[in-house]
Amino acid sequence: MTADTATTVHSPAAPVDADVDILVVGAGPSGLYAAYYAGFRGWSVAIMDSLEEPGGQVTAMYPEKEIFDIAGYPRVVGSTLIDALLAQAESATPSWFLNQRALHLHQEGDGPVTVESDQGSTVRAKAVVITGGIGSFAPRPLPAAAQWHGTGLVHFVKSASDYADKDVVIVGGGDSAFDWAAMLAPVAASVTMVHRRDGFRGHAASVEKVKSLGVPIIAPAEVARLLDENDGATGQLAAMELTHPDGSTSRLNADACIAALGFIADPGPIGTWGLELANRKIVVERTMESSRKRVYAAGDMATYDGKVALISVGFGEAATAVNNAFVYIQPESHAFPGHSSG
Repeated sequence: MTADTATTVHSPAAPVDADVDILVVGAGPSGLYAAYYAGFRGWSVAIMDSLEEPGGQVTAMYPEKEIFDIAGYPRVVGSTLIDALLAQAESATPSWFLNQRALHLHQEGDGPVTVESDQGSTVRAKAVVITGGIGSFAPRPLPAAAQWHGTGLVHFVKSASDYADKDVVIVGGGDSAFDWAAMLAPVAASVTMVHRRDGFRGHAASVEKVKSLGVPIIAPAEVARLLDENDGATGQLAAMELTHPDGSTSRLNADACIAALGFIADPGPIGTWGLELANRKIVVERTMESSRKRVYAAGDMATYDGKVALISVGFGEAATAVNNAFVYIQPESHAFPGHSSG
């Protein structure tokens, strides 16, 4: 936890039974904002997440990466955004169930929902908002590194300072690859990008920014081998061997390799919860309600026609989910809670 808190954190070593108005499954940006809105409406709230720290993928994978599509922030570092969301969520004084994966969901008819964690905790809630925290994500492997057991290969950057004065090679052509290249270019001794195609998935503006920084982009090319300083004797990455479409090879000095090839999501037990799914995501109505009453979804876990997968969109979905859940539980109330200004 990175914010001062007087709330309760339940560790996996101590299974707990709890009764709350709303349970948020997932402590990423959308989940933290959902917790804030639950507190704003006067509900008691619990947050369950499979990770040890709140913040979701932002905390786990790119806490120092700059994010550019958050309303009101021309740019914001991931950890700064999470700290602010965490402080906001703490206004709801939530109970935290961290390092606990939501495993089973039980419900009698359209009644309250019970969620059990893989560590034995049980949370009973009038409504549940699912924003993540039920599955896991793993980096896509770099095939050439399958037998590599040395140091120097990572899949995401936690601290830019770790790469000071190093020769860094970033493998990939997506947004994260270009964002990390831009972030590390002023810090590292050198940054080079390698991509197997001469087209990129990264946003055009990000690609142009990296090019303007003078970062070499070798494409199309593939990584054939990772090499250490003495044919396996040191276990410390020193170079990479590349192959090119014409069959030629080249060698590239590298103290560090960042394999930014994306991630494989495992939604875990969600398939057993009786929810309508599409592409391993929860199908929701415009109220963010799932195919089960009292069960809502927001952020990366929610899908519907026209969905735009942005953090900023997840904030709106989280507020919509909580406020419509409130109306379902208390039909005499209104979905619009009033402005939260002072």
